[in-house]
Amino acid sequence: MSSESAVPASTHTTSGVAESAADTRRRLQAIFGGSIGNLVEWYDWYAYAAFSLYFASTFFPAGDQTAQLLNAAAIFAVGFLVRPIGGWLLGRYADRRGRKAALTLSVLLMCTGSLIIAVTPGYATIGIAAPALLVFARLLQGFSVGGEYGTSATYLSEVASPARRGFYSSFQYVTLIMGQLLALAVLIVLQFVLLTPEQLESWGWRIPFVIGAICALVALYLRRRLTETEAFERVRARREDDAGGIRLLLRHPREVLIVVGLTMGGTLAFYTYTTYMQKFLVNTVGLTRGESTLISASTLLIFLCLQPVVGALSDRVGRRPVLISFGVLGTVATVPLLTALSRADDALTAFGLIMAALVIVTGYTSINAVVKAELFPAQIRALGVGLPYAITVSLFGGTAEYVALWFKSIGHESLFYWYVTGCIACSLLVYVFMRETSRTSRI
Repeated sequence: MSSESAVPASTHTTSGVAESAADTRRRLQAIFGGSIGNLVEWYDWYAYAAFSLYFASTFFPAGDQTAQLLNAAAIFAVGFLVRPIGGWLLGRYADRRGRKAALTLSVLLMCTGSLIIAVTPGYATIGIAAPALLVFARLLQGFSVGGEYGTSATYLSEVASPARRGFYSSFQYVTLIMGQLLALAVLIVLQFVLLTPEQLESWGWRIPFVIGAICALVALYLRRRLTETEAFERVRARREDDAGGIRLLLRHPREVLIVVGLTMGGTLAFYTYTTYMQKFLVNTVGLTRGESTLISASTLLIFLCLQPVVGALSDRVGRRPVLISFGVLGTVATVPLLTALSRADDALTAFGLIMAALVIVTGYTSINAVVKAELFPAQIRALGVGLPYAITVSLFGGTAEYVALWFKSIGHESLFYWYVTGCIACSLLVYVFMRETSRTSRI
């Protein structure tokens, strides 16, 4: 009797372990597939920022360096203006047709934008058509990225196990930063190994956009092989045709405002210490282009490694304490850090100051995706994450370079430091009064 009952018990245990291992493998495969596509998308997006020091003179009339960079930064900001449209349309598409379908479409659009930038002649050849085509390409890429963030944040959060959701979803920013780092790595190889400065400024800057277009095709293949999330499959059958979109999103006004508030300071700080830093180190601190690239690459590498560490920490202590830490430290330390950085007289000091700032920013970047995903039900999750986020990033993250360079052009660069501080302080108020999403998660 006891012997007979022992056999099924043993079988059940073994089967449970096998199912758990298989489930873990499926999760990891899905996260890997989603993350690789995310990496390529963000590489293509950030290649523009990494190489704008070199192609600004190609697309715009002759002038001083700050004026040309200001034009390039303006088009960088234009790409952000269309991100809310991408967040809306691709987010709605992801909530109606599936996360996989939206992720596949977004990487195809990004590939097209990169290819246009790679082959567009300069201002000296086709005149005003050159910056016009550059704008069009950035609009395509902005539309793509606008849909990419909300959909990939939703996908990674939905395929992750509940106890490790902060850890797994942090890989969205791991691949986002890795994309930026890969763009810088290509720049370093071209700067120091393959090309002279003259070659890089003349035609070499086109190479990273060709690479991006090719890699996007590989990502397109991988994303077509992704599995759909169970959370989406559960709501697919019972969704009403007219229940989605903006009308359904407006039934969650509190959650929408939380996404806007928690994003504002974090996205501005992120773009200040990452994409803008290259220009800041050259244009304000006075370092060489090569030094600024090496500093950006080395700080981003460490920043990348911090994401899963802090993401895992949020699974233990909660999301709010991590966000509040960013808000407090960012409010107190931004002006002193940027002021000291503007007066740095060597690369090592600049590296240390930027790294200190990025450690603080990790409190936002590592978990912001999962916090937003935990706020919304599945039938509106991709749109709820993507649209308010894209609007906020367009207003604050996308304009970071332009605002900073504008303050510099009028002789009041230090006012930008206070602008960043004020935005982080506003986000801090949201962190303090919001609920702990890891306990109230709607995933």
